[in-house]
Amino acid sequence: MTGLTKTLELKLVDPNAHKRRKLRETREAYQHALQDAFDARCTTQTEANDVVLTYDLSGYAKNALKKYVPQLTTTYNAGDLHDDHPIRFTNEGLRLDHKPENGIEWYVKIPHHEDYHLWMPAQPNPEQRDWLEALNAGDAEMGESRLFERDGTWSLHVTATRDVEERSEVSAEERTPIGVDIGEASLVTVCHRDNHGSPTAPELWAEEGKTVRQLRKTYFTATRRLQTRGSERIAESFGDDLWRQIDDVFHRVTREVVEYAESVENPVLVLEDLTDIRESMDYGEYMNRRLHGWGFAKLHGQIRYKAVEMGIPVETVNPRNTSKECHACGEVGNRPKQATFTCTNEACWMGEYQADVNGAINIADRYLSGESRSREYENDDDSAEDGGRLTAPQDSHADAETQQATRGTYAS
Repeated sequence: MTGLTKTLELKLVDPNAHKRRKLRETREAYQHALQDAFDARCTTQTEANDVVLTYDLSGYAKNALKKYVPQLTTTYNAGDLHDDHPIRFTNEGLRLDHKPENGIEWYVKIPHHEDYHLWMPAQPNPEQRDWLEALNAGDAEMGESRLFERDGTWSLHVTATRDVEERSEVSAEERTPIGVDIGEASLVTVCHRDNHGSPTAPELWAEEGKTVRQLRKTYFTATRRLQTRGSERIAESFGDDLWRQIDDVFHRVTREVVEYAESVENPVLVLEDLTDIRESMDYGEYMNRRLHGWGFAKLHGQIRYKAVEMGIPVETVNPRNTSKECHACGEVGNRPKQATFTCTNEACWMGEYQADVNGAINIADRYLSGESRSREYENDDDSAEDGGRLTAPQDSHADAETQQATRGTYAS
């Protein structure tokens, strides 16, 4: 069994004036408590508790704050706060009720303060109905929840965890590792080796990468202009629409990645462990902004939960040099262009190769070498240690014609 975690989305349906006022009171108290605890630089739950204790909030919101503020001040080293943080509640805070006979089937109980709660009708994401039913039946475990308000619309994000059976019980050695490379030029690239050890059937989502780059460029350019004109609300609404478009692309691509895996016998999807990669980025302000906002974590998370839902295991490996090594000989080469990898080993048959495909093969080969780390739970810290270079399996000279054909087909 594998523990799968997903964030469920529910839109609160037309709260009346009284409930809107109570929700806003909760939000205002929460924001003040968060700001005061943050300004006090609370690094422990005890310190945060001393600050938030006096606020008119439910214990579920206070307990969530006590955990969240020390993370901001010690783990993320946040310098300031965004104006409008969602209201967090611990896992005991929310309750669900299902009334299938009603026009609106789902209701949620939202804590207001210690002795007062709000029952609200909610419209869930229809694709997540089975998850809600599992929560309601006790077959899934509720985690932290977050309450948002955007343009007068209130919504809830609820974390849920359930056990999912893997599709087959074959050993790790019997599985076919599929390398998944996430990047900028090609949003996602997948590839695996055939029975002869030759890279086969690579698939690249390059057009989708281009689409996301254009949407993000539009977002940064347009919102900056709107903000300088004082149109903050328009900028926020415009940005939300663009990010929804990016999310749509992410969901379609990650679904197709899992469909690719389903076409392979005994697949295992292999991702790079990116636990520390964002913290170590230092490519200058412009590139840092692009890479930090690229959505690595979101793509990883979507691939993971969609794969596990289909019974396909997911592993992570050390990302060190996966984009720099030649998958044929293990030599560190160079990338004269974003989409081109060049091997500098004169004795190697490969020469030039499509860079993202080369990276995907290296990722798959890390699994074959035994250097893989299973991440069953989303928040596990299982990043691989930064060790010596791992050499990929050698492509045999007997397969030279096959390899040359692959190079010709997928080289830029």
